[in-house]
Amino acid sequence: MKWYRLSADQGFVGAQYTLGELYAKGEGVPRDYVVAHMWYSLAAAQAERGGGDLSKSAAAARDKVASKMTPAQIAEAQKLAREWKPKPER
Repeated sequence: MKWYRLSADQGFVGAQYTLGELYAKGEGVPRDYVVAHMWYSLAAAQAERGGGDLSKSAAAARDKVASKMTPAQIAEAQKLAREWKPKPER
């Protein structure tokens, strides 16, 4: 989990997608659809800019999670994604 988080915080799409999966399923972390939605959104946006195939998978996973969320939870996840900034390598 630690390495996925460090990689995701630096903007690595695969790690962002994986964190979305872990939070959506509650594997190794408490299930949190808001955080899952945020990571999926970030992965979808990053992959789309880079032309990666992961964009469609991340967008589909985000939409699936969104179907289990309230409008307020979706709004919070979108806010978190907008405010997210990559962290430099340590």
